[in-house]
Amino acid sequence: MAGKVFFSVSMSLDGFIAPESVSVEEELFSPGRQGDPEVRRWMAQWTELQQWVFPLRFFRENLKLGEGGEKGRDNDMARETFERTGASVMGRRMFDLGERSWPEEAPFHTSVFVVTHTKRDPWERPGGTTFHFVDKGIEHALDRAREAAGDRDVRIAGGGVTILEYLNAGLIDEFSITLSPVLFGAGTRLFDGVDASRIALEPIRSEPSARVTHLAYAVHPR
Repeated sequence: MAGKVFFSVSMSLDGFIAPESVSVEEELFSPGRQGDPEVRRWMAQWTELQQWVFPLRFFRENLKLGEGGEKGRDNDMARETFERTGASVMGRRMFDLGERSWPEEAPFHTSVFVVTHTKRDPWERPGGTTFHFVDKGIEHALDRAREAAGDRDVRIAGGGVTILEYLNAGLIDEFSITLSPVLFGAGTRLFDGVDASRIALEPIRSEPSARVTHLAYAVHPR
């Protein structure tokens, strides 16, 4: 039996899943740019948005940061999201940023299908992650991800534009949002451009923790 297609993101209270872009985004993680005020602002906001995950035991284990870390419901949520994922799909922009920032052992540990217009041979990383580059559209990338995932789920990893493409195409079964108590004022809005006339949501879960609120919804055609 095929698994579900889902996405899972952290979001600010005012609806943003990433800070406002910077003019040197292609060099965002370059050591020579770390003193740039725009880059420092972007990194500070991103860190604040994701602050709930950094202390977690699962996060530390997955990135091999050492022993220890917090248990509890936040940790369970992070682990459950990882364990349900049999393959991931992402856009080329997210991959390009991640290629420069992920550790050598990328944190996916599954096949990842990158939606792109550029042909490239698969890129295998230590720890079980292999990036495959798909230049035949989002549905073809999803078909390949489903095949790789087997009876586990496919995660649409991002970024926001890619998530929205899958959502508007009716290809998302459910999603979860970790609502972080921060305000951005500008940035990448999760639902900017959503075709609301075609999408109905069914609440699955609303669960607060000490740091964030976890929300989950099933997606149905309207």
